[in-house]
Amino acid sequence: MYLRKDRAGRAAEVDLADVEQHGQPHLVAFDGARSGLLGEEDVEDVAEMMDPGSSAALLMYENRWAEPLATALRRAGARMLDSERIPVQTVLAALDELETA
Repeated sequence: MYLRKDRAGRAAEVDLADVEQHGQPHLVAFDGARSGLLGEEDVEDVAEMMDPGSSAALLMYENRWAEPLATALRRAGARMLDSERIPVQTVLAALDELETA
């Protein structure tokens, strides 16, 4: 999903088929790529965090490689205590640091 919040603070979903008119033609390729798992509550939560005059993309993806590992760990008695995404900038900074070391 792609959201835009106008200067007055009103947020609305942008139809990806129309993103060329908003200066984002490369996003047209994602038109129709929608699972239906993101709902109105997700949109409202993100819109609340957005600054007026900004836009945001809501993205949901599955790390299918992790499922067999998670299943095996659960069967062995493990339980998830926390889940967190490492921001890409943090990963890139760590890789840069390793490269210079």
